[in-house]
Amino acid sequence: MESLVKYVQDEFVGKKDFPEFSAGDTITVYYEIREGDKVRTQFFRGVVIQRRGSGATETFTIRKMSGTVGVERIIPINMPALQKIEVNKRGKVRRARIYYFRGLTGKKARIKEQVRR
Repeated sequence: MESLVKYVQDEFVGKKDFPEFSAGDTITVYYEIREGDKVRTQFFRGVVIQRRGSGATETFTIRKMSGTVGVERIIPINMPALQKIEVNKRGKVRRARIYYFRGLTGKKARIKEQVRR
């Protein structure tokens, strides 16, 4: 049964080409917002907290600071409104899910940049 579900997802769910990114990376996500009959593009730039799931159900969580308030957004990879993803900075972290990042403020909330070859 699982192989049938996987086959259907692979065949009928369209895949978009996005760059490779992981937890700790700073990315900018561009997505469409429809307001009535108008369509505009909005971006959300922040640090990737986690990637979860696989295939058609994969999601990722981004966190940014808006003033003194932290804002998180969970975005599905296969969201139709998702236009593009840009990787601004590659971060060096030791975990796949950096939930501890939520409790850090100021200089402690910085992530070292990783030099990838």
